[in-house]
Amino acid sequence: MRKKNKREILIVEDEKILAEMYRDKFKTADFQVSLAFSSEEGIEILKKRKIDLVLLDILLPKENGIAFLKRMRQLRNASKIPVIAFSNYDDSETKKEAFELGAKAYFIKTQFT
Repeated sequence: MRKKNKREILIVEDEKILAEMYRDKFKTADFQVSLAFSSEEGIEILKKRKIDLVLLDILLPKENGIAFLKRMRQLRNASKIPVIAFSNYDDSETKKEAFELGAKAYFIKTQFT
């Protein structure tokens, strides 16, 4: 359940330690945070919750972040949610595709964690 007046962030990250670290950082900044460890979990959360921002890893098991972003944009309630992509995968084509799918930013993890 969403806490009153708190923005909710969905973090889609398969590395549990990193996901929990990001969650803790955002919680100290007074955000509500949901974690998904796969693309499928992320889609299920988007279907059920009102998310304000998605922090999306690109390298995910089974279905990568680009595929997740394509599916997310097809969801009526999630098509306009801002997305920040983050990855250790520094590929110009992947970045371009993420931006074409509406990502607001693309960060390289090693530069921030």
